Amino acid sequence: MIPARIICLLGGYCIGLLQTAYIYGKMHGIDIREHGSGNAGTTNALRVLGKKAGLIVFLGDFLKGFLTCLVIRLVVQNIYPDELYLFVAYGALGVVLGHNFPFYMNFKGGKGIAATGGAILGFLDPIMIIACILAFFVVVPICRYVSVGSILLVLTFAVTYTIRALTGCYMFKLDDPTSKEAMIESIIIVCFLAGMAIYRHKANIVRLIHHEENKLF
Repeated sequence: MIPARIICLLGGYCIGLLQTAYIYGKMHGIDIREHGSGNAGTTNALRVLGKKAGLIVFLGDFLKGFLTCLVIRLVVQNIYPDELYLFVAYGALGVVLGHNFPFYMNFKGGKGIAATGGAILGFLDPIMIIACILAFFVVVPICRYVSVGSILLVLTFAVTYTIRALTGCYMFKLDDPTSKEAMIESIIIVCFLAGMAIYRHKANIVRLIHHEENKLF
């Protein structure tokens, strides 16, 4: 199954290279990385180019995460049904890596939150989706810090996925050593995704500590 892992990871990376904020900015004569926070993502596009740009960038990044995971599900579910979520996790990781570290932009991309949100939807787990929606869309309107909502989103993703996987909700056969190893591997990937997102917000965390973080509006 190693080739399948590589295909999902590289396929996801290639889709992640579609940098919506960068492309939209270039269409309007700017390099989004040279304005605002310098991040090629939804929040910076919203602040620099307006609400329409923010919506377009969000949808573009969200959909590349969702569609990648959805396609992998459709292709893999009849081939490796017991390890389906492992390959979805690899696809999600690839998309976020492509978004965060695009080779043609000197590996300077976004933070991958919208793409991660799309990937979460692509897992098609209603409980996890609802938990992540609540974590983000309840907290952000209250505190008005997108960074706080983003960090809580990925933490909720990692915790919920881990609990659901360990309790047998994701088709892994816990009595099969191979399937159990695949489950553990998928948990590691999801936790790595969350950790990477938090690390990408290190500057935001510092600003939050010093009460210097910009609010959404």
